[in-house]
Amino acid sequence: MSQETVTADATDGESSTSDLRDAIGGKRILLYAVLALIAVYFLVPLEAGLVTSFKTNEAVINTAPYLPPGPDGFTLQNWAEALDTLSSGLVNSLVMTIPATVLGALFGSLAAYGLTQISWKGQIPIFALFVAGVFIPYQAVLVPLSQFWSMIPLETALSPLWALPLLEPYHADLIELIVTHTSYGIPISTVLFRGYYMGLSDEMVEAARLDGAGVFEIYRRIVLPLSGPMFAVVLIYQFTQIWNELLFALILVGGTGPSAPVTLSLVGLGTSLEGVDFGLRMAGAFLTALPTLLVFIIFGDQFAQGVAGRT
Repeated sequence: MSQETVTADATDGESSTSDLRDAIGGKRILLYAVLALIAVYFLVPLEAGLVTSFKTNEAVINTAPYLPPGPDGFTLQNWAEALDTLSSGLVNSLVMTIPATVLGALFGSLAAYGLTQISWKGQIPIFALFVAGVFIPYQAVLVPLSQFWSMIPLETALSPLWALPLLEPYHADLIELIVTHTSYGIPISTVLFRGYYMGLSDEMVEAARLDGAGVFEIYRRIVLPLSGPMFAVVLIYQFTQIWNELLFALILVGGTGPSAPVTLSLVGLGTSLEGVDFGLRMAGAFLTALPTLLVFIIFGDQFAQGVAGRT
């Protein structure tokens, strides 16, 4: 092979490599452009809402929604007024959401443990009922739910508790919501935990049985410690669902009374006969969404592990 042939082959090879790099570079640029467009598509509404929450009414009218206000149009009054109006609703939502979320996840975990790690007849029909419970819409149970709680004088039955500090008769409404959301969250929690427990190693559970451990001891010492990532998934999902839920609260509480959660209080925020205060409503919306964002930040790593099916 002559020297000219070798040089020509090397030149062709370098040219092919350069073309490949150009092709990859073009695809990567296109990918980044698409990702940037998607990010803009999802973030612009949030940016417009956040910017609007810091505007006066005049700035809202005279500036574009996504543009920041000028020095004369900037105000923190919307956030202060929203916090003052929604503070009791935020407390009620926390009192309602935290126990309902924890109880729903715990009962779902126990049910899934019984459906996967314990052998007994009738597991498939029982699991089918849990699956069916996932797909029952809220609207289908509103009337029977209202009739059910109207037959139970919970406030009267728990009257001795209202003499305790920090407890008021209107907390009976929150207890009704806690029980309702816990019951409604158990099916989806059970389905999620069952899929997770199906991937657990049977050797550890079997070794514990050989050592004489009972059913609840195996759950407490082996299954529960390995359930952290899935608990994070269920807790984030349930917390978000219960926190943002409106229909059950509207039926059981029925207005903006002292037991109203924040989603009910938010409905009438910034509305009057004179019009809608968009800045106040945006501040209230972001204030209401803040707890769910904090929960996702706290449990974000465990959530990713649970979604990936890691133990």
